[in-house]
Amino acid sequence: MPGAAGDRDQFISDNLRRVFLIVYRIVGNVADAQDIAQEVFIKVLQREDQLKEPAKATHWLSRIASNAAIDFLRRRGRISASELDDLIEPLTAPEEQSPERIVLRSEQQSYLHDGLRLLSERERTALLLRDVEDLPAEDVAREMNCSKATVRSHIANARIKFRRYLERRKP
Repeated sequence: MPGAAGDRDQFISDNLRRVFLIVYRIVGNVADAQDIAQEVFIKVLQREDQLKEPAKATHWLSRIASNAAIDFLRRRGRISASELDDLIEPLTAPEEQSPERIVLRSEQQSYLHDGLRLLSERERTALLLRDVEDLPAEDVAREMNCSKATVRSHIANARIKFRRYLERRKP
């Protein structure tokens, strides 16, 4: 993340959606996720001198976002979830999306959102950090202040619960 203001704006623009989604998937609330994402970028801009390798900026940013969301949950406890559909920008331009693709994507988001709500806070956090953010189990354990065995247990439980949820949803 180079130091020029234009480069910073581009960095924020390139990463805002991803940071929001990381945070949202952990906290489960749009308004809180927006606030936390904003705090994440403030922290990042204040600490950009700590970034030794600019090529690793995305991973560094993801870890800061995950930690901020986890810290929020620790301070506030579990919070209620709200809809995300209005805030997610389409992956492709609207003119390129067929009605079928829009419906399918909406259904998939709904399944994911509902399935994640079934998990405990710790299961959801472990699953997202490991499977979505692709962090090694030892990093997840460090971020969650628990052992690797506990992380593996949370992830296994989350996967089982999520799989059962998807099986019940099948026609």
